Amino acid sequence: MSVELLATSIADRAYDRIRTDIVFGRLAPGARLRLDRLATAYGASVSTLREILSRLSSEGLVLAEGQRGFRVSPVSPAGFEDVAAMRLLLETYAMPLSFAAGDLEWESRVVAAHYKLAVLERRMMAGDRDGTELWKRYDREFHQVLIEACDSQTLLDLYGGVFDQYLRYQMVAIVFRGEIAAEEHKILLDCALARDADRACEVLTRHVNGCVASTLESGVLR
Repeated sequence: MSVELLATSIADRAYDRIRTDIVFGRLAPGARLRLDRLATAYGASVSTLREILSRLSSEGLVLAEGQRGFRVSPVSPAGFEDVAAMRLLLETYAMPLSFAAGDLEWESRVVAAHYKLAVLERRMMAGDRDGTELWKRYDREFHQVLIEACDSQTLLDLYGGVFDQYLRYQMVAIVFRGEIAAEEHKILLDCALARDADRACEVLTRHVNGCVASTLESGVLR
């Protein structure tokens, strides 16, 4: 491997790890991102880390504070409501397109994604919270698969970035609505297989707004 490719590979791995650690709350909202400590933790040079953090700043996950450096973007109730509204805007636009275009292979991916999510939800409802991060990964996968047949990579890329910001709020609050959310996911599955986009959008709106309301009521974001 050439020096240039090796440097790119190191930078890409560091970017993926830092981004994942922010989204899943391992780097807490508002935390100062000291380059020397990040260099040790992620095995990348200070100059590479500056580029990575600047990139994450453009994604809204990091704040660049001039001479003071970088920190993880803070969270707030208003911020969560804003991100949730954008998620709904994109997802309810993409869902009818995906339902109309999805084929048998798409249906099989929807069913498989829901199966994994439902298993984790049952474990969570039984009191097992060790798989919280995996639960949210499967939640993201299910919603992503529902709209992946929309035939717009630009839309999917925008949605992925917004969903990750939404997910970060969820990981900070860890609000699990149990049977309510699980039932809404089951209805979304049924709607996808029946190609009932209108009902799916109604259920999705209730699903997201219910999560936002529960999160704000918990007071964690204040």
